[in-house]
Amino acid sequence: MTEHDPVLGEALGVIRAAFAVMEGRIDPLSSLGDLTSECLSQSAAQAEVWVGAMTASDPVAGTVILTPKDKVLFVGKLAVREHRMRLGRAVMALAEAGASGFGWLELQSRVELVEVNAMFKALGFREVGRTTHEGYVLPTSILFHKVFG
Repeated sequence: MTEHDPVLGEALGVIRAAFAVMEGRIDPLSSLGDLTSECLSQSAAQAEVWVGAMTASDPVAGTVILTPKDKVLFVGKLAVREHRMRLGRAVMALAEAGASGFGWLELQSRVELVEVNAMFKALGFREVGRTTHEGYVLPTSILFHKVFG
């Protein structure tokens, strides 16, 4: 996807809908409220924003932002229109296919999102650490890796 692709607005809608399950569940609040089509456009210029649909005429069904960082491919804003493991698995399979040349995939998830963290573990990710947002005492996020080879 290019930085000026008109489907970025639709992708943003999928991300916002998918991340809505976090409202009232996570502390601190997600930075998602600051995410705009322009932000996605900047991500597309600096990384890769992938969106997918069942057919070219269907609405966007899933999206992910893949950001290369040295030997790591960081997976961000993974979102699917409908919360079905099959679609999430398909988007992650695309991310893995794009990870050749990298040592591992990396992603972060909020501690409170137990079902999401279980999905990542079922996909072969393992917890490698926890991080704490500024001003908090207890960890707020989990860092996951999936190593290749």
